[in-house]
Amino acid sequence: MENLPKDKKIILFDGVCNLCDSTVQFVIKNDKKDIFRFVPLQSDLGKEITAYIGLDTSKTDSIVLYEPGKAYYYKADAAMKIAKDLGGVYSLLNAFSVLPSSLTNVAYDYVARNRYKWYGKKDECMIPTPEMRAKFL
Repeated sequence: MENLPKDKKIILFDGVCNLCDSTVQFVIKNDKKDIFRFVPLQSDLGKEITAYIGLDTSKTDSIVLYEPGKAYYYKADAAMKIAKDLGGVYSLLNAFSVLPSSLTNVAYDYVARNRYKWYGKKDECMIPTPEMRAKFL
C-alpha cells in the first residue's frame, strides 16, 4: 500500500465487465489533468486495497474511487466524484449529489445487476495497450 501514488485517485473496477472496460476507456480519454489510475478489483492489488479500506467486495458490486490516505467512495457517489474531476460537461452529473445516496444508488444498482446481461462479460481482465499501461497500477 505504500507504493500507491499519493497524488492520484485510484479507480477500482470490474476487470471482466465490458461496461466497466468502456467506462475506464472513457475516463482515460477524458482525464486531461491525469488525475486517475486504474486497478481491476480482481487483481491482487485490487483485493489488497479493498481489504485495506474494509470494503467487502462480495457485498458490493461497484466501482470504487480510492483517494489514498483520504477517503473512498463507491457506487453512484464514486461515479459522481469521477465525473466532477473530469470537469466540463461531465461535472454536471455531480448535481445529483444533492440527492440521498440511497436514491442515486437505486439506479446504480439496477445497472450493476444487469451489466453482464446488457453489455457482456470477458473471460479475463483487459490488457492495456503500451500507451495506456502507465495509467494502470
